[in-house]
Amino acid sequence: MTNEIKISCKNIWKLYGENPEKFLKNKNFNPTTNDIKNNNYIPAVRDASIDVHTGEILVIMGLSGSGKSTLLRCMSKLIEPTNGQVFFEGNDLLKTPEKELIDIRRHKMGMVFQHFALLPHRNVLQNVAFPLEVQGQDVLKREERAKEVIKLVGLEGREKYYPRELSGGQQQRVGLARSLAVEPDVWFLDEPFSALDPLIRKEMQNEFLRLQSMLKKTIVFITHDFDEAIRLADRIAIMYEGLIVQVGTAEELITKPATDYVAEFTKDIPRSKLLNASSIMNKDKKDNLENKVKYNEKVEKIASKILKSENEFTVLDEKNQAIGTLSKKEIIKALFSEN
Repeated sequence: MTNEIKISCKNIWKLYGENPEKFLKNKNFNPTTNDIKNNNYIPAVRDASIDVHTGEILVIMGLSGSGKSTLLRCMSKLIEPTNGQVFFEGNDLLKTPEKELIDIRRHKMGMVFQHFALLPHRNVLQNVAFPLEVQGQDVLKREERAKEVIKLVGLEGREKYYPRELSGGQQQRVGLARSLAVEPDVWFLDEPFSALDPLIRKEMQNEFLRLQSMLKKTIVFITHDFDEAIRLADRIAIMYEGLIVQVGTAEELITKPATDYVAEFTKDIPRSKLLNASSIMNKDKKDNLENKVKYNEKVEKIASKILKSENEFTVLDEKNQAIGTLSKKEIIKALFSEN
C-alpha cells in the first residue's frame, strides 16, 4: 500500500425516492435522519467520504442493508450517486463521458460478484477470454492472455471444462481469472466467497492473498464477515444505515471503536488474533534482553512463550532496533481486558 490515492469518494449520497436531488439541495445536502424518513426516502448511502490507496485492500463491511454494495457500485459508477464526487486517478467519474467511462471499466477495472455469472455455453478458456473479446482483441492474443491467468489461479488443464463440470470454488476461480484478464488497475469484489462452503471459502481467501502478493492490485472488497475482513484487509470501513461510521485497521477498530455500534460489531473477535507486539508493549527500550520478538508478531503467536517466561522480552522494529518490552503483564492485559 502507498500514500497515493487511487479512488476518492467525496460526500456520496444515494437516496431512493421521488426527486432526491431536489430534496438534498433543499436540505443543504445535510438532511437529518428524520428529514429522510418523513419524506419517504430510502437512504442507501449517506454522505460517504473515503479514499482508497494504490495497492491496498480496503474492505467495506456491515450488515445486510448497510449500504456497502451500493457504495461499491457508486465507486465504479455502475449506479449513479444522487450527489457527491468519485475521483478515479484524479478524474471525476461522475463527469466522465459515457464512452470514456466504458473504456475505463473495460481496461482499468475488474469486478467479481457473489454469483459467478459464468456463461454456461462457454468453456473455461472462452469465459476468461470473454472481456478481451469485448475489447476487440483477436482470438490468438486473447486466448494467450486467458491461458496466463487460468494458470495464475490454478486451473491449468481445465481450459476445456464447462461451468457445470466445475466445483463452486473452481467456478469462482474462473470468475477471478476473467476479471484479471484485462489486467485491471482496480479490483472490485462484492462478497465473492459468501456462496462457498467454509472450507472452500478459506481456500479461496488464501488464493486471493496469494494473487495479491504477486499482483499488488488496488482492491475494494465487500463482506459481512469480520473474520474474512481481518484475514484480507489493510483497512476496514464499517457501514451502518448508509453511513461510514469508522475506517481503520482491524486492530484500531477493536481497540479504539468510534461508536457503540462498532464496539458491539467487533466484541466477539478474539483480541489475540489482531493485536501485535508493538500495540501492547511497554515503551521502555531495553536492547540488552536475551529474549526478543518482532514488532509485528501477533499476540496469538507469542503469548505462550512469554507467559511461560519470568523474563521480559525486547520488541524489535523492522530494522531490529529495540522499541519496547513485553512481559506477562502486557500479555494478560491484552488477552483478558474488556477494552
